[in-house]
Amino acid sequence: MTIVYLLGLVALTIVGFLLGRSRAVAVAQSGPIHSRPIYHGAFVLLAAAIPMLLALAVGSALSNYLVDSKALTAFDPAILSDELRRGSVLRDIVALAEGQFSGERTEALRRAAEVYASTRSWTNYLLLASGFVLGLLGLAYGLRRLSASFRARNQVERVVKYLLLACASIAVLTTVGIVFSVLFETIHFFGKVSPVDFLFGIQWSPQTAIRADQVGSSGAFGIIPLVVGTMLITLIAMLIAGPIGLFAAIYLAEYASPRFRSFAKPLLEILAGIPTVVLGFFAALSLAPWIRAAGEWAGLNVASESALAAGVVMGMMIIPFVSSLSDDVINAVPQSLRDGSYGMGATKSETIKKVVLPAAFSGIVSAMMLAISRAVGETMIVVMAAGLAANLTFNPLEAVTTFTVQIKTILVGDQEFDSAKTLAAFALGFVLFFFTLALNVIALQIVKRYREQYD
Repeated sequence: MTIVYLLGLVALTIVGFLLGRSRAVAVAQSGPIHSRPIYHGAFVLLAAAIPMLLALAVGSALSNYLVDSKALTAFDPAILSDELRRGSVLRDIVALAEGQFSGERTEALRRAAEVYASTRSWTNYLLLASGFVLGLLGLAYGLRRLSASFRARNQVERVVKYLLLACASIAVLTTVGIVFSVLFETIHFFGKVSPVDFLFGIQWSPQTAIRADQVGSSGAFGIIPLVVGTMLITLIAMLIAGPIGLFAAIYLAEYASPRFRSFAKPLLEILAGIPTVVLGFFAALSLAPWIRAAGEWAGLNVASESALAAGVVMGMMIIPFVSSLSDDVINAVPQSLRDGSYGMGATKSETIKKVVLPAAFSGIVSAMMLAISRAVGETMIVVMAAGLAANLTFNPLEAVTTFTVQIKTILVGDQEFDSAKTLAAFALGFVLFFFTLALNVIALQIVKRYREQYD
């Protein structure tokens, strides 16, 4: 039904655009008009499309609610009091109505599937009919408004402005919704675990018993080992990506010929497109054994999964973030500053060190902060190369873990959502959110302080 509805919407809007434009052309032959014919066509298009889109959004929500409610009336309300049980029954009803159910077909389930199918059928037809009626009414309204003095361009631009505002609002509200959804669960978690123990504890072992009759640990939720592991891997990654990315950007922007730059820069940026699971395989199967063998040759005890292996590969992954952004910032430095430096007798290397890099400092810092945020949020490489052990160590040759890895580990498998173990994932996400927010605030302050403006 949705496909038919959207095809009808496209057809009706095309017809409205053509009719509106042709009507405006006919009016223009008898005298000047305020707006170009294309704006008149766009106005009629919007007049037909907006009511149909609103009917689809509102009607689909109401239709789904009505169909689900009707179908569930065939079951005992006591059974449906549990939200999880209600969702399971509803999935069985939908599967049976669509012919994809392979379980036991009880009389109540069969009756509910019949109600679901019949209700869904007539609500779809009702939605389709109401949408087309509203679209035709909007089309007639748009055609009636057209005249020589009608300000079609102003109306169309006003609608576009509201559309852009809606998109911006959705982006902001999505961020706010994510923050509050994580915040509420974090508050719930702190009702079970002390914030002091969580923020300053030195042991991380979130395994807890799901039921009272099970044998399990009471759980330890200190995040200091996770903080240390995250910082250690990020530091190693930035020690690799920072210098290499910055030096690559300097060479490409200042020394490389246009021919070399034309293929070297895209080739370097391919690193950003390699899936992280592929880099994780490389770290686990190639680099980690090599590091372990080199450590044994040097008489060092190197774990099979180490922070060094994960950090080196992660550094390779984020090199393009540093190099590409730094290259753009360096190229944005006005050529007049270089010419002035050369006129004072400075060499090329002295100009880069004393003029270009200070002028591009704020942008380079932003590139570094973006790379750090990318490294902090990485999961697959750490899982495959650094392991899951929450060790409180600063030794890069030992296994460590990070925030994102523990979030993934906690939420894998069947877990009781209300347990402290599962809620710990939300608390970790909230701490990680504030960490990246702090990085962004620091980057903004640095950019604000050292920003250079040129005429």
